[in-house]
Amino acid sequence: MTSPEKVAIVGGTGHLGAAIAWRLARGGRDVTIGSRTAEAAQAKAAELGHGLKGMTNADAAAAADVVLVTVPFAAQSSMLEEIKAHVRGKIVIDTTVPLVPPKVMRAQLPPEGSAAVRAATLLGDDVTVVSAFHNVAAHKLAQDIDVGCDVLVFGDDKAAREKAVELAETMGLRGIHAGALANSAAAEALTSVLIFLNKTYNIDGAGITITGHFK
Repeated sequence: MTSPEKVAIVGGTGHLGAAIAWRLARGGRDVTIGSRTAEAAQAKAAELGHGLKGMTNADAAAAADVVLVTVPFAAQSSMLEEIKAHVRGKIVIDTTVPLVPPKVMRAQLPPEGSAAVRAATLLGDDVTVVSAFHNVAAHKLAQDIDVGCDVLVFGDDKAAREKAVELAETMGLRGIHAGALANSAAAEALTSVLIFLNKTYNIDGAGITITGHFK
């Protein structure tokens, strides 16, 4: 059964945001794409179909119950400032990976310890921050295929983590509770490792799968 929450994907016209929006909407979720302009968001929503809507980032965040932030590391702070007033009391799922070009194959975590902790610090105590979707190739999510990748979900609030797990499952992925928000540093750093593997072994979007029997 799908959840009635309204979901916003801010930065949703980018590769990862658009792919997540498409998969969630296809799975029956009420999803709005956010962008710098409503026109750009509406154009992407029309292109992807499945009932997607488009608004400015701020309007999309204001209208949603759960907000996913899908922007590059360089744009994280400005995006969070843009939506901060509109996400009080809500769950924000941050997908940011601290990649610092040109050395994207080298883990470079921010002074806060992780991009997720940075997001929580910037947004304040009245926003519940969860992090997820760091290690899934956007171009694979955008295709009608079995991506075969697990999604590690981090957060200090278990119920909020569960929302992200549910979204991952709607997208056809397996969401896994991976502990406190501080643990997000592991998945964020792992992205640089995966990029290195892609280049070294000519892999088309390396991902992760957790072995073992889950009960």
